[in-house]
Amino acid sequence: MDSLIVFDMDGVLAEVTESYRESIVQTVRYFTGKTVTRDAIQDYKNQGGWNNDWALSQKIAADFGTQVDYDTVIEKFNEFFLGEDGNGLVTRESWFPQPGLLERLGKTYELALFSGRLRYEADITLRRFAPDVKFAPAIFADDVAAAKPAPDGLLEIRRQKPGHKLWYVGDTVDDARCARAAGVPFIGIATHTHTKRDELIRLFQQENAVAILENVNEIEGA
Repeated sequence: MDSLIVFDMDGVLAEVTESYRESIVQTVRYFTGKTVTRDAIQDYKNQGGWNNDWALSQKIAADFGTQVDYDTVIEKFNEFFLGEDGNGLVTRESWFPQPGLLERLGKTYELALFSGRLRYEADITLRRFAPDVKFAPAIFADDVAAAKPAPDGLLEIRRQKPGHKLWYVGDTVDDARCARAAGVPFIGIATHTHTKRDELIRLFQQENAVAILENVNEIEGA
């Protein structure tokens, strides 16, 4: 049976602490005048159900006592994240895979993506860091009816790749629950710099992760 490694993007392939996470901080600060800590953001993420950073920004603002229309949150968040013509916080992202890793994996496995990003957001980062890597299929938030932790994206990949053994590599409890719901083995990423690493590892273990790695560059050994 052919094997297919499905990667999440944020926190797995792309370092997003200073892009998406900082966009949450700046969006919440804009509407509330208050600063949410990175630890607090991770606490929300570990609850599950907060894969959408626009919805999370709205929720945090509400918890700080400020109700903001969802579309207004999206508009301001994107001003911070995208800037003008892609010169916003997205430019602060870096790429986790070391040179040659994905190319080596691609010789043994097929590679795919299932990310909670919208396709146009993902394209910015993929064009910058991995223009020659073939992810097929690549499924994004605008391709599925229900976001993670729903398994829609993984089920669509399985539909497009019948007869393949799937593995899903992610960094949040929603990724793990998505994989479990789809019946796909899950490999968790928990970096040593993670603000809630011990808790995240415990959550991954509860979701029966088949491996928990420091970063994606350890995947060959797993």
